[in-house]
Amino acid sequence: MNMANWLDKKEYPFRSNFIDVDGFKIHYVDEGKGEPVLMMHGTPEWSFGYRHLIKGLSSQYRCIAPDLLGMGLSDKPQLADFSCKAHAERLEKFITKLGLKNVNIIANDFGGSIAMHYAIKYPVNVDKICLFNTWMWSLKEDKHYAKPAKIMRSWLGKLLYQRFNFPVNILMPQAFGDKSKLPKHIHAHYKHVLPTANERIATYTFALQLMDAGDWWNGLWAQMDKIKTKPFLFFWGMKDTLVPPKELSKWLNVLPSARVIKLEQAGHFAQEEEPEKMVEELRKFLG
Repeated sequence: MNMANWLDKKEYPFRSNFIDVDGFKIHYVDEGKGEPVLMMHGTPEWSFGYRHLIKGLSSQYRCIAPDLLGMGLSDKPQLADFSCKAHAERLEKFITKLGLKNVNIIANDFGGSIAMHYAIKYPVNVDKICLFNTWMWSLKEDKHYAKPAKIMRSWLGKLLYQRFNFPVNILMPQAFGDKSKLPKHIHAHYKHVLPTANERIATYTFALQLMDAGDWWNGLWAQMDKIKTKPFLFFWGMKDTLVPPKELSKWLNVLPSARVIKLEQAGHFAQEEEPEKMVEELRKFLG
């Protein structure tokens, strides 16, 4: 991928690293030294979205931000398993290959359950967990998700996702609480990393996973007892139209002692909208 024309190295000044997982090249950022902080993105994102947090935390921590297979600067194969379960299993192998110990997790959107799979399976190797605007239970019976998901499963949905890059061009700007926080030159970094229909299979699969991954999410949710004593921090963009604040209450019903920071003016992409506040609170939480 020729990034010379579109990747702003001032915004994203990190060295690119690659590691083989199941025969695919997974791209990741690895900056700083100290306790590892693993940052897991959702859709239609990549490690670029965590650039502010990496810059703000890497003076004290080792910040590691992988790109999911089929997204960011990782391989984008035509034939691969892009389900949440498969992403989670690859992340498990990624952590093992890097030999990460006492991992701190920061994750959002689909990345929440993908990272939590590791925390639930290996609780002794996870220290603290920060989540924002994410979920880990079946969405099948919730009309807020089921109605648009039905459209996405149709020929029209596939066309919108793969031909017109619908999640980046339409959903992403709509999901910002303050659209001025997504200027054109930043938005371009999400557009250019998914330039063709053949490179948008993973993002379209996530649209299908809204209904298809319910049993897997419920299986993880049923095991929350394994990690509910861990320190948890939640950020929540209160103007999120994709994963609304009602989901936060479900987390807090199980994790009543979690620290919560409500970002009243932010939408779904809190790390783009309120990075300074997030860095400030994460330093307290991780420290």
